[in-house]
Amino acid sequence: MQVDAELAVPLARAQLVRFDMHGPVDNVMQRNDAYWLDLCLTPRPDNARARYCDRWSPQRFERLGKVFLLPAGETVQARSDGGQRQTSILCHLNPDNVQQWFDGELSWTDQRLRASLDITETSIHGLMLRLAEELRHPGFASEALVELIAAQLAIELRRYCSSIDDREDSGGLAPWRLRLIDERLHEDGSMPSLAELAELCRISVRQLTRGFRASRGCSVGDYIAQNRLSRARQLLATDKSIKAIACELGFSSPSSFGYAFRRDTGETPGEYRERVFSIR
Repeated sequence: MQVDAELAVPLARAQLVRFDMHGPVDNVMQRNDAYWLDLCLTPRPDNARARYCDRWSPQRFERLGKVFLLPAGETVQARSDGGQRQTSILCHLNPDNVQQWFDGELSWTDQRLRASLDITETSIHGLMLRLAEELRHPGFASEALVELIAAQLAIELRRYCSSIDDREDSGGLAPWRLRLIDERLHEDGSMPSLAELAELCRISVRQLTRGFRASRGCSVGDYIAQNRLSRARQLLATDKSIKAIACELGFSSPSSFGYAFRRDTGETPGEYRERVFSIR
């Protein structure tokens, strides 16, 4: 990691950084002294994903979005296909600054942790971009401005967590049901049907589809397809044959796997593998 610019104030420390990733990435991160808020200013590497090591199973990884938050004291394992340079604006928020905006003890539930990995709120995105601009072109009273932005970010994070709680109260699936679904999707072989997942969660198909969308913001079918594609990319970065990968993912033949992969990515499995191996 190379720091190109930095501004430190009592409430936070802001950094403009570059990461050079020449191959697949598998890192464990932990910050006990600050909340790590990251806005990627360039496209994230392919298949960027993460899991909370002390909370989730070794098989459960969730997609990393353009903005993510690593809460203080939590340990995250991050993976990606790598192979490119990434530029990010980081804001390391003082835990006391975040804590003061939460009623009582700040609790990181499963819903909040998952939502922290892909923050889509435009207000948070805009504040981070403003922070990046100040780091690139500091001006009059830069430190005071960074302090104000940090305070706003803490407030917006509080509002974001409240919106997650409201979503859970509005009929989302219980964390244990979401965990069962994720564990089933990471098993080898064919992808599960809606009926199978509903039986696994001990609810009806209708409850599954409605509750899953409320929890994850997408349909079960789209989520299954995303996980299958993520798994395909992961396997193509190994020395397994394409025929073996197609079988492991539950495709009827290598050609059907190739058609589905090209439809979703714009390149064949062989082309993707060649590109990944060429940048190692």
